[in-house]
Amino acid sequence: MPPVTKKSEAPRSDARARLLATAAQIFYREGIHAVGVDRLVSEAGVTRATFYRHFPSKDDLVRAYIELEDRALRDLFAASAAHVSSPEDALEVVLQGIAQDVQEHHTRGCPFLNAAAEFPDPQHPVRRAVRVHRDWFAQTLSELVGATGREDAAQVARALVLLRDSALVGAYVDGSADVVPAFLWTAHQIIGEPQHGAGR
Repeated sequence: MPPVTKKSEAPRSDARARLLATAAQIFYREGIHAVGVDRLVSEAGVTRATFYRHFPSKDDLVRAYIELEDRALRDLFAASAAHVSSPEDALEVVLQGIAQDVQEHHTRGCPFLNAAAEFPDPQHPVRRAVRVHRDWFAQTLSELVGATGREDAAQVARALVLLRDSALVGAYVDGSADVVPAFLWTAHQIIGEPQHGAGR
């Protein structure tokens, strides 16, 4: 990325990306409501005018941050699917990816749950963005599980979503050393034996 050419302004071509990258780091590390626009524009190296040109409000930036996290996971799923030869392998890649994410990347809990906790209105645009992600995640897991031949795919997917939520929160509070192995063990128990007709 080219250096900032002026103290008060980043090049216009990358100003939005800088704002979004800065927000993603700070929002996840410190929380959303605790971070003001002045802090964001200062650390991103842009002016307030540039901020509002790209994001009419802070909430618009928060929604873009949630959508950025969502796209990153969708891209990861797509990349993983390109390197497997069976539905079972695809599901295992996803589980290992979640374990790695919990251990190495999202070490302060789930960014979607964290954001939802700060925006209690389920109709708020940020909460709707969180809902879009969670619906996609559950549906994708259901399709992966269903491809292995299980008839209770939707129920298994819901259980895996819940398990991932727990792993992200648990690893933040208790550390990942015990939580990640417990996550993988439990996930394999859940997907181990078909439960025909369950959840119907």
